Amino acid sequence: MSNTLSPAAQARGVSPLPALELDSSDADDVEKDPTMAGLHETGSYTTTAYRWIVLVSVVPILMITQMYWLTFSAIAPQSQAYYHTTPLAISALSMSYMVAFVVFTLPASLLADRRGLRACFLIGALITAVFGVMRGYVASSFPLVVVSQLGLAVAQPFVVNPITKLAAQWFPVDERATVSGIGSVAGYVGLAVAMVVTPMMHDALGMEGMLQAMGWMAVIVGLPVVFLLRERPDRPAGPSVPDDGRFSIRDVWGLRANRNFVMLLVIVMIALGAFNAVLTCLSDMLLARGIDSELAGVVGAVIIVAGIVGGVVYPLLSDKAGRRRPFIILATAASLLPLVGLFFLGSFPLLIVCAAVAGFLLMGAGPLIFEYGTEEGYPVPEGTTYGLMMASGQISGLVFILMVYGLQGALFGDDSMTLPMLLLMAVMLVATLMALRVRESRIVGMPGAR
Repeated sequence: MSNTLSPAAQARGVSPLPALELDSSDADDVEKDPTMAGLHETGSYTTTAYRWIVLVSVVPILMITQMYWLTFSAIAPQSQAYYHTTPLAISALSMSYMVAFVVFTLPASLLADRRGLRACFLIGALITAVFGVMRGYVASSFPLVVVSQLGLAVAQPFVVNPITKLAAQWFPVDERATVSGIGSVAGYVGLAVAMVVTPMMHDALGMEGMLQAMGWMAVIVGLPVVFLLRERPDRPAGPSVPDDGRFSIRDVWGLRANRNFVMLLVIVMIALGAFNAVLTCLSDMLLARGIDSELAGVVGAVIIVAGIVGGVVYPLLSDKAGRRRPFIILATAASLLPLVGLFFLGSFPLLIVCAAVAGFLLMGAGPLIFEYGTEEGYPVPEGTTYGLMMASGQISGLVFILMVYGLQGALFGDDSMTLPMLLLMAVMLVATLMALRVRESRIVGMPGAR
């Protein structure tokens, strides 16, 4: 296979690197799928220990972004009393993150693909710091807090979307799902911290003191991004999308012809949307079965903690096995039974077991699925494909949440959520059947990729 560079690359003065040696089967694969050809043109691969410093530099900002998301949900009664407003108004502060992600995920992905992951992370860290500090010093005014929270919500895709690009540029293929897992776990930890630490900070500092302390935390966690994050290593760590700074709507629209990516996008839309709905509606869902809000909080915490464990273990197992497909099928199929338990059981011990299994499988498989999607979306840049998948889950999450509350009591009256839960189970079954039809990743098994 020739390692001749494209005219655009030659114009930039880029020298060709040695081509990979391909056996006949690999050559056949490239011939059958021409989009894979560019992945072999990057030549020999090397890794550097600095890749871990790059990853560590973005973990704190990922954590605090998710922590800000649930700030007011974690102290909903106190927030309602302090601002003299309704439960819906307080919930809207958290739901704004879903709306903002849908609106700003494409601009964030465009920035990452055109200007690089460092520029995207820096913009996200700057917005987070500015509106985090602002929120603390306007804490007494609910309208200004709403503006600040919207600003923080806008920052989220600029912090979250570039993680798969970071994995592709700094890490070999057999570590990328693990890296995406670490990024997701950082977000899960932020959610857990919000649930546990926010009430403690409120009790100790009051509303204004708590929000001011959180604001300066945003400034501190942005410093590693400024001083430690680099764009890319001197030599590639593995096959990745050629970084020529372009973004093409035609390329994105062309993904509709990529059958495997389209199926994966639908799986993400269903699974992520259903899980967002479960977490959002968990307290009301369990209350209808006699489980009070305190115990419902325990169930939610178990889901998140199990997701943290799964977010590390599950992608690591996939990387070590050099496979994606079996783990995606296992996550969607094996999660059906624990979801039935969460939706319909009234026994608290059994709910804990179901929460742990569902959290481990679904939250744990999330980063693996996103990494697989960026691999299958080639030649569309990683940040763009990741943003598309995340946005689809946010949109479906909003739809499923509205469906759950809209159909509450429709089957048996009162506060019963039986009908919406049955519908969620039906769509999860569809996701499982679609997972059975996806193929193995084109990149993870490439020669020289591991």
